[in-house]
Amino acid sequence: MNILAFDTCFDACSACVARGDGRVEVLGKAFERFETGHAERLVPMIDEVMARAGIGFSDIDRLAVTVGPGTFTGTRIGIAAARGLALATGITMVGVSSLAVMAEVGVRELGLRKEDEDLIVAVDARRGEVYVQLFGANGCDARTPPLLLPVEEAARLGDGDAVLVMGSGAAAVAEAATVAGRQARARLSDLLPDATALATLAVGLAPAEAPLAPLYLRAPDAKPQDGKSIARAQR
Repeated sequence: MNILAFDTCFDACSACVARGDGRVEVLGKAFERFETGHAERLVPMIDEVMARAGIGFSDIDRLAVTVGPGTFTGTRIGIAAARGLALATGITMVGVSSLAVMAEVGVRELGLRKEDEDLIVAVDARRGEVYVQLFGANGCDARTPPLLLPVEEAARLGDGDAVLVMGSGAAAVAEAATVAGRQARARLSDLLPDATALATLAVGLAPAEAPLAPLYLRAPDAKPQDGKSIARAQR
């Protein structure tokens, strides 16, 4: 099975073509960090990794994309691209939490094995909150869905006394956990999703039965104007 995976949820853009049949073989990949410009960079990046893999869209069996949480615009860009490609080619899609992909990346980078501590991926969402998801120590089993929580509540996730926290919100969550009496350590503050890890996760997932939709845990800051001389049309 050939998989085209890509991510635009946070401050990076990545794409990967991989072959998954028992083990995952990366055929082409790209990863770039930046805060803006995902819409302009994603499609050329997909073209680049497809060229490196030496295959065409007729050879792709599955599309994989991160569905959020993430920035409002970035998340929409990735999902819109996946839905457009699926519509044009008939390729099936899978959607994966950006935090689950980050857990996979973090476990690989740290070389983690089964330990007696929970694993939390926490991304700074500002306003004293984090996007957070709890996993087993090896990062494979999600124990909660992605959540938007105050830092203090995120620090209480899990059953064990010890916790490892990864992501841009890791230091704040680990500090709150320590204050609450837990053994906590923060690692990989610059952790971001990577399409290579996404492709690995996508191999074992069933295709989506409905069109993918962004996972927004917070309403957008931009809101419709009210109280104007011409009322906003209702739909």
